Amino acid sequence: MKVAGRWCYVYRAVDQHGQIIDVYVSDRRDARAARWFFTAALVTYTEPVEVVTDRAPALRAAIAELMSVAFHDTEQYANNRIECEHGRLKARLRPMRGLKRDHTTSVIMRGHAFMQNLRRDHYELGSDTRQHRRVASAFTELARVI
Repeated sequence: MKVAGRWCYVYRAVDQHGQIIDVYVSDRRDARAARWFFTAALVTYTEPVEVVTDRAPALRAAIAELMSVAFHDTEQYANNRIECEHGRLKARLRPMRGLKRDHTTSVIMRGHAFMQNLRRDHYELGSDTRQHRRVASAFTELARVI
C-alpha cells in the first residue's frame, strides 16, 4: 500500500479461524522487518505448526530462523485468507483517499483488525446481542470497563 506517495508493506498474521493475530507496517520488505514481525507475534502466541506466506525470500529466511519446526507453505492459492483481508482493508481505505503518515497507518491497520475480529465474534465483547448491534454493544461494554 502507499502512504503519502511511497510504498509501505503490511505484515498480517491470521489464524486458521480467521482471527487477525498481529499487524505490522514497515517501510521495507526485508529480513529485518520480517524477523521483527514474527518475533512480536511469537511473544504473544505459541509457535504455529504451519505458516502460509507468499514466496518472498525475506519471509522464508525469518521463518527458517525463528520457527524451524513449522511447515512453510508457499503454494499459489494457500494465502487466500490473508489476501481477502487485504481486499477488505483496501475497500475501507479507498473512500478515505489513502493514508498520509506512518503512525496513522499503523493505528488504522490495528483498528481495522480489531473491528474484523469483533464482527466475527472472536471476542466475548457484545456476544450476547444481535449481530447488527454487536459493535455498539461491545463499545458500551468497553466504556464501562475503562
